[in-house]
Amino acid sequence: MRTFIALLGALLLTGCLASDPLSAKNDPKSPWWELGFTEPYYMDVWVEDSAVEDINGKLFRRTGRGTASGGDLGYKKEWARGWSEVGGDGKSVVGADLPQRIFVRWQSVVEPQTYRVWIDIPEEARQIMRKATARRCPETPQMTASYMASVNLGLAPGGIVQVWVRDECHHPIKVTRVQAEVEPLGPSQGKTNGRYAYQISEASKRYIERYGIPYGSW
Repeated sequence: MRTFIALLGALLLTGCLASDPLSAKNDPKSPWWELGFTEPYYMDVWVEDSAVEDINGKLFRRTGRGTASGGDLGYKKEWARGWSEVGGDGKSVVGADLPQRIFVRWQSVVEPQTYRVWIDIPEEARQIMRKATARRCPETPQMTASYMASVNLGLAPGGIVQVWVRDECHHPIKVTRVQAEVEPLGPSQGKTNGRYAYQISEASKRYIERYGIPYGSW
């Protein structure tokens, strides 16, 4: 009798999975998630350091640094105003569960100024991240689900940080926005005598000469 009940349960489970084309139970997926950075067009930044505290309270240091995803689209309009695109590739936070808080310290090269902030990640964001790899996109049910969940931090002049996660259809979803504080030690924790990682690019300099820095648009 027990064997019969077990077989019946297995058949019912198989039937449920077969009737749910959006289930990603058997799709390949990474055990980790990735962290990436985006800058508004022409608003050059350099990420000095970042860290993650996951939902288990474990701290992961040096989770990403360097340049952020941006672009050069010409000078016919104010491309830097608002967020028109979220960056692509990030870096896997190996060993971490989903994020509770994320730290970032970066240089806003176009100002120039250095900022730092701890960002509390809302539960809503973690729910979207879980679903991104657990469910296929309704628009393309024949395709496997996202291999890896992601968090992207948009870093803007004035110390504004916008946070996105991607849903099961790879759409960026805004989940929080915070104001960072000025880093009192300056760039590189005061170890470079006030020098920034690099000079403002010629393309950014030309753009800002024409349109300025659109504070308040991010």
